Amino acid sequence: MPRLQQKLFVEFIGTFFLVFTVGMAVTTAPKGLAPLAIGSSLMVMIFAGGHISGAHFNPAVSLAVFVRGKLPSNELIAYWGAQIVGALAASVVFLIIQGNPDGGAPGVPSAFDALVVEFLFTFALAWVVLNVATSEATEGNSFYGLAIGFTVVTGAFAVGAISGGAFNPAVAIGATVMGLFDVADIWIYLIACLGGGAVAALAFNFVNVVSQAPSSPPPPAPPAAR
Repeated sequence: MPRLQQKLFVEFIGTFFLVFTVGMAVTTAPKGLAPLAIGSSLMVMIFAGGHISGAHFNPAVSLAVFVRGKLPSNELIAYWGAQIVGALAASVVFLIIQGNPDGGAPGVPSAFDALVVEFLFTFALAWVVLNVATSEATEGNSFYGLAIGFTVVTGAFAVGAISGGAFNPAVAIGATVMGLFDVADIWIYLIACLGGGAVAALAFNFVNVVSQAPSSPPPPAPPAAR
């Protein structure tokens, strides 16, 4: 069983490379290909670290796993800390390499629209994580990294123009430090992403309870012998 320090180190590394990829791909990748790079980065880091820490790399996912009952309460804040430190470290490296973007960070076109899509796709991401990586029915599968990574790809292509496609408070914090997101919009990502993760966990728990209930009432017991 990995110690907490080992788990946190893996969360730091995975979040670092995810956030660094976000910054570099958004600013240097050919138009339209950034979501593929970001989703692929998440996928390979999940495959690399999933067996040690669960490979959350996302405070919203950690919250979902906590509500799901698969992350001890004394580890939740530590996971958040490692993820945010990883995001900040990636931001510093990005700024050293790329500098601040010209023209400043653009704000989201509509705060309400951004709030909705960030909630929906963080819900989708946490829902997929819980079902492919924490469910007994899919235990030991070899596809969970692909499923999780391509959920991010899907969301980034679908709504990236509306919200920036963070679906992750650590990514949002890192992108804000990099100058890719407007600091005035950070509340959108904190509320929508953490809310989406928590609601996904509640939905997962609800479905699990239903799926474990008997589909039909058990037959009546035979009458006692006289």
